Amino acid sequence: MIRTVYWADGAVGMIDQKALPFELRRLALRRYQEVVSAIKDLAVRGAPAIGVAAAMGIALGVLHSTAGNREDLQREFRLVCEEFARSRPTARNLFWAIERMRHTFEANLSAGAGLEELKNALIEEAVRVGEEDVAVNRRIGLNGRRFIKDGANILTHCNAGALATAGYGTALGVIRAATEGGKKVHVYVDETRPVLQGARLTCWELKEENIPATLITDSTAGFLMNRGKVDLVIVGADRIAANGDTANKIGTYTLAVLAKENRIPFYVAAPLSTIDRETEKGDDIPIEERDGAEVVTIGGLRTTPEGIDAYNPAFDVTPARYVTAIITEAGVLRRPFEENIKKLPEASPR
Repeated sequence: MIRTVYWADGAVGMIDQKALPFELRRLALRRYQEVVSAIKDLAVRGAPAIGVAAAMGIALGVLHSTAGNREDLQREFRLVCEEFARSRPTARNLFWAIERMRHTFEANLSAGAGLEELKNALIEEAVRVGEEDVAVNRRIGLNGRRFIKDGANILTHCNAGALATAGYGTALGVIRAATEGGKKVHVYVDETRPVLQGARLTCWELKEENIPATLITDSTAGFLMNRGKVDLVIVGADRIAANGDTANKIGTYTLAVLAKENRIPFYVAAPLSTIDRETEKGDDIPIEERDGAEVVTIGGLRTTPEGIDAYNPAFDVTPARYVTAIITEAGVLRRPFEENIKKLPEASPR
């Protein structure tokens, strides 16, 4: 199984996703600032993977603290958490992981733990976050695979596989679980402009797993749906509001509208930690805007005339009315999402 983010020998290990698909490069990050940078520049991406990386990065920051007493360590801990909170605004799992690490730190501090005990407790919790993520993804896969029929043609967008998590994946985890159950499937992969997470990452994962796949341009999806070549759409999520509105990679909303028009089920696969119960609706979800250079270049090669501006929102929001079901580790949610989300257990700090 592909492990994307992990703790090894006092460092945060991760696959450098910027190097794929041409090189499988593994990083060993020994300073928390390097983990923050890896999140910002997309060496690690995908909401669950960002959350795991942040938890481990926080543990790394505290591990190398030179604070001589608990009060100084607490101040350093808060500063480290604040740096991670500024790294990417849309991914709910990032803030969930920070909250979980804060809960662990404060609980051990209140219990009278010393400096080394506090450091060890955070490392243990960060490792636990990573292990739990893999287990959660497997449960999502098992809960969702019944929606995939033998011989299905599936459309997915961006990368919601092992690379977007600690391992196994959410949307691709459902597909993996279906194939592990003996079903034959074929996956259409949106290239996912502007940084080609579908072309570079999802295609790489599916090739590694020997799952048949065909790459398409983002603008081809509607044509395929209209021709009856897509049986279902399944995507991941970066944040789900309390009413079921879902933020995911830019272009997801377009797919949802097209799926509705063509009477194709549209599924979202995500852990409970992606659900933001404090955010009432999709309009309230912060949307990250990235450097326009990602749009006007591909692989460092400029594709537009000099002087042309580019608008580059990283995510869009799909209204809940376009979502057939949300697949979580706790079960499958259907409309009314707002009512059914309230019934779910919370992925709260330990």
